[in-house]
Amino acid sequence: MLDISGSTRLIAHLGWPTEPFKAPLIYNPWFEKAGVDAVVVPMGSKPEDYPDFFKYVFRLSNILGALVTMPHKRTTASLIDRKSRAVDIAGACNAVRLGTDGKLEGDLFDGYGFISAMMRAGEVIQDRSALVAGAGGVGSAIAGALAEHGVGKLCLYDVIPGLADQLKDRLRQHFPHLEIETGSNDPRGCDIIVNATPLGLAPGDPLPIDPAGIAANAFFGEVVMAETPLLAAAKAKGCRIQTGLAMNYEQIPAYLKFFGLPMTDPATLQQLARV
Repeated sequence: MLDISGSTRLIAHLGWPTEPFKAPLIYNPWFEKAGVDAVVVPMGSKPEDYPDFFKYVFRLSNILGALVTMPHKRTTASLIDRKSRAVDIAGACNAVRLGTDGKLEGDLFDGYGFISAMMRAGEVIQDRSALVAGAGGVGSAIAGALAEHGVGKLCLYDVIPGLADQLKDRLRQHFPHLEIETGSNDPRGCDIIVNATPLGLAPGDPLPIDPAGIAANAFFGEVVMAETPLLAAAKAKGCRIQTGLAMNYEQIPAYLKFFGLPMTDPATLQQLARV
């Protein structure tokens, strides 16, 4: 097991509730294998306490950084001093470190992880058409990453009125020539379809996308770890599919680089993980 001493640096895993957290079971076995004197520690903070708690976490003398998960990604984006383009587009942040000048620097790797998993599987993004259902933090991050990698057309949808249009406006600031449409969750004609919503998980939930419109030669991706009814329907049609687990493992090397730690590949992380 990983030894923890007075010289061990802490990576806070910030969220609430902490019971579903899996990151310590993925990062810490790698740290043990690589001889890294650091540890990921779950730290639960309710939303009303979080802004103050976050501030004091980064006053710890042995803090290395923080992994941020729900429900704090959006709040964190408002608490940092320097933002990456991904954070600016999504309005959310899932990684924070102290800069050399003591300023808090934030990035967001959800989109990177999703796209990296796609590309590792041989998917082509350049000039393709994509539908992203869900314009929250994760969906926004994936939309931004698709734009970064040259998607030809981007369709955005969210059940919350105005949310997809807000994302469109943020994307326009960075990708002024990208064709963007909002207001429809119709997947017909889309090569890449992403469900970045929690809809359809519970029995009786309406599906965020009608699977009847998904072409058999399309790529379909989810951001949750489990196989959802929508993913099962896409798989039954013969679509190439991707779960949130692939996204999760792919973004960890980016986190390690962000924190200045020894890097590895997703396959090694998965092999060592104790999940």
